[in-house]
Amino acid sequence: MQGIVRAVRSWQETLKIAISQHSCRRETNQVEKLFEGSDLGASSSMLKGLENISVAEIVSSKGDGSIGSPWLSCRANDTAIDAVQNMARNNIGSLVVLKPEGQHIAGIVTERDYLKKIIADGRSPIYTKVGEIMTSEDKLVSVTSDTNILKAMQLMTENRIRHVPVIDGKLVGMISIVDVVRAVVEQQNGELKRLNEYIKGEYY
Repeated sequence: MQGIVRAVRSWQETLKIAISQHSCRRETNQVEKLFEGSDLGASSSMLKGLENISVAEIVSSKGDGSIGSPWLSCRANDTAIDAVQNMARNNIGSLVVLKPEGQHIAGIVTERDYLKKIIADGRSPIYTKVGEIMTSEDKLVSVTSDTNILKAMQLMTENRIRHVPVIDGKLVGMISIVDVVRAVVEQQNGELKRLNEYIKGEYY
């Protein structure tokens, strides 16, 4: 539980970093308000609600049933320039790197990998392969479909990452920090709606 508390306390700063990459300012402002006002940001009731949300619900809401499609994945022998252009075309920050045999994950490549290992190092994106810059399978931080969203939040915060693959034996989806932001906002909005309905007498 202490790990989750630490994750919540640092979440506001993590959200600011994520939003600079993903233009979800309105949602972030809502979430920042949730964490203001107390040690945990006046969020004990919100935390209780989030305990019932699993990663599977986020994956389902995203419609990530098409794992392996070109917009979501690439191969280790693809060039770095192809991978980053794929991300740019589809407004995403990462690609799953799949093994040749299909839906088993070999690693993940992100926009941060491209900046640090191509741009900063002065390497050619045309001749550098994805396999040379990706985070390999043995170093991946991942979750399963039944992982609690608070645990996912904790893992992302403690490891300073913004994208986490969902693996149930094989790859079933991907979640990002923005997905978690939206889940938090939607959960809190639901609580506010139920409270308003109660006040208006719509509950008996």
